[in-house]
Amino acid sequence: MGVHLLFKTPVKLYKRTGDFSPVEYAELLSRARSRLPESVFEKERFEIPKTLGHIEGNKTVISNFVSIADTLRRPVDHILKYILKELATPGVLRGSLLVLGTKIPSTRINDKLRQYADEFVLCAECGKPDTNIIHEGDFAFLRCQACGAKKQVKAKL
Repeated sequence: MGVHLLFKTPVKLYKRTGDFSPVEYAELLSRARSRLPESVFEKERFEIPKTLGHIEGNKTVISNFVSIADTLRRPVDHILKYILKELATPGVLRGSLLVLGTKIPSTRINDKLRQYADEFVLCAECGKPDTNIIHEGDFAFLRCQACGAKKQVKAKL
């Protein structure tokens, strides 16, 4: 009910008591922000789960590989080919476990999963994960369902 000016100029705000009092813009802003839910301030709604696993002798076992593929909404074999090629190691999928032929730190595997997401999951324009890989002839494209952008990606790994 009052005049609202930007930044640190006083704002007249009508209170329930009926009298007017000047309130600083910053105070109003902080009061409004404190009433918003935490989810509004999250920068990234999409987060790749960190790999869970252990080392058995000379092998690395990742126990949540299938759930990571489900989160990325991509076929397990597509992610598997990418990871094995990027890590330059043999590996096999045994049920929901990925067994890699060498000892590899989880940070390196997580970095490769982030690279995969950047190339094959996240939209280059808006950054959202709402994408599909579509094939047109010999080419593969990443099509964003959120903004409609289309980007060519590697058809074969």
